[in-house]
Order: sequence, then C-alpha cells, then structure tokens
Amino acid sequence: MSTPPSGVGPNPDARAFLDSLHVRAALHRRTILFPEATDPRTASAVRRLDQMGSVHPVLVRRSDAPTGVVPSNVTIIDPLCDPRLPRIVEHLLARRGSRGLTREDAERLARDPLYFADSLVALGEADGCVAGAVHTTADVLRAALWTIGAAPGVKTVSSSFYLIVPPFRGESGEVLTYTDCAVVPDPSARQLADIALAAAADRRRIVGDVPRVAFLSFSSMGSADGPSVSKVREAVAIVRAEAPQLIVSGELQVDAALIPDIARRKAMGEAAAGVANVLVFPSLDAGNIAYKLTQRLGHGIAVGPILQGLAKPCSDLSRGATADDIVHVAAITALQAARVE
Repeated sequence: MSTPPSGVGPNPDARAFLDSLHVRAALHRRTILFPEATDPRTASAVRRLDQMGSVHPVLVRRSDAPTGVVPSNVTIIDPLCDPRLPRIVEHLLARRGSRGLTREDAERLARDPLYFADSLVALGEADGCVAGAVHTTADVLRAALWTIGAAPGVKTVSSSFYLIVPPFRGESGEVLTYTDCAVVPDPSARQLADIALAAAADRRRIVGDVPRVAFLSFSSMGSADGPSVSKVREAVAIVRAEAPQLIVSGELQVDAALIPDIARRKAMGEAAAGVANVLVFPSLDAGNIAYKLTQRLGHGIAVGPILQGLAKPCSDLSRGATADDIVHVAAITALQAARVE
C-alpha cells in the first residue's frame, strides 16, 4: 500500500474512504490472521485493530520465535502446539501431495506461521490473512495458492490498486480501481477477463458501489488495430458472455473511459465510457506505469496491491508497509471475506 509521507494527512476524500472501510468491516467483525507476529509494525497494527473493533485480529506466533513486542489482550495462536496442526498437515497433503509434497515437507510447512494461517483460512477457521511486511510477494502468493487456490471458475489470481484521486469529473474526489498492476505481466484475453471479473467483484465489496468496467487500449472502438487491441476485444467478449449484467465497455482509450465529453465523441452508446471506475490495463507495464503516474503527478493516493481471484482472501503487503497500511489492508481483507448480496 502506498500512503502519503509520514506527517502528511490524506485528503478529505481519502480519509472518508479509509474510514468507510472500517465502518463497514465492523458490521460483520471478521477474524483476520497475522502470521508476521514478530514484526513491530504488525504488532502495532493488531493492537490498534483490536481497539477499533473493525476486525478480530489474531496473531500467529510460534513459541520459539525471537522475543519481540507482544500486544496484550490480543489472541495469539501457536502453530507448534495448536490441536489443529494434524488437520493442516492432511490439508496440505490433499492439496499438494499429488505434486510431490511429502509428509515430512507438509509437517514442516504446517508449522510455518504463514502456511498455518492460510490453511486455517482455507479450512474455514478464520476469514482472512494479512502478510507481506516480512515475506516477499512471491512467498505470500505461493502460500495462498498452495493452501487456498483460486476461486471457482477463476484461473488467474491478480491484483488491484484503489486510487483515491482529486475531483476530475465532478465536485468530489473518487476511488478508481486499477487492475492488474502487480501480478500478471502479459495477460492473455482469458486472463484479462478473469482480472476484470475479479476486480469488479472486489469493488462491490471494498468500495461498495456499482462497478463500471473499461478495458483500456490505444484504440477506441475500432479506431486502430493490432494484436493487443484484438486481445482486449476478445477479453471484452468473454466478460459480456460470462457476466451479462456487468457494465463493461471496450476497447477504450483512457480519456474515453474517464471523460464524458470525450466518450460522447469516441464511444457513443458505450455504457461504461466516460463513467468508468474500474480500469483494466492490457499489460502489467501499462497498469504499473499508470498507477504511479496517477500517484505522483495526479496526486492520487494508492491503496494496494490487493490480491483478487483467490477462493478466500489472503492479502499481500509491501515490505515497506507502515502500521497504518496494515490496519487498512486488514479492513479490506475483511470486506473481501463478506458475501456479495
């Protein structure tokens, strides 16, 4: 998650969005696990979350872990002596045994706080997991895929950033979804469709509004051609076939996706044109560059990356995350766990 520099408060629109995450999460207080219990930022975030009441935070900490700050009045579970350990070993073997995971390896992984926490989420013993302050993104993704896997019908796990941007088509700032900016380098049409569907589903949970999805390109509705344009058009067709109720348009140049006047000239009649709030980028290059430009030149506040497409939520953090970042990602993870009405 990328937040303003220390000592600089977010703009009012950002503060309202971040506060709303915790208000909505508190309505259905979810159990969120934190396997990086020895990290001081994690300990501080868990203490604050316990006081705020937006989630029920639980530290996963081995009894032989190095001494560190241990928050008082916070639930702590120890993988080394937890009675569910044998069940987790069997779960790991069921998921990975056919791919070469031995019982010895499963027993070792089951005692690892990250794999133990993710397995508890997979088995329905907790609602979500937050890690990444210490582990790499590759570590977090591998553990989530090995223990939980993708949601039914989804073959692509990806990510979104939530960009809180100043007013640009009205009097108030907005929250825009940028996807995928962190995981899939060169998505196929099928992967782009999966990314869009997962981003739309998570936007309903996290932002709480109706997703309006724009597939971005250097072409608007046939103004140009090329392999990447064809890929985007194919992805749009897949999404329209699989989610006909979703508001989706493409292919669109970014100005046609965001600005109503330009949309009327370039993409007349396209439902998401000019009003898009979910921007699907054709490649990781494009998405990552765009979110950083929005952040640095457009004074946007970037929240993420948030993993999407998993059967149950396991969130990744930047290893440069602050305690504030961990607090907000925990609330997002709780909202990801909520059922969409």
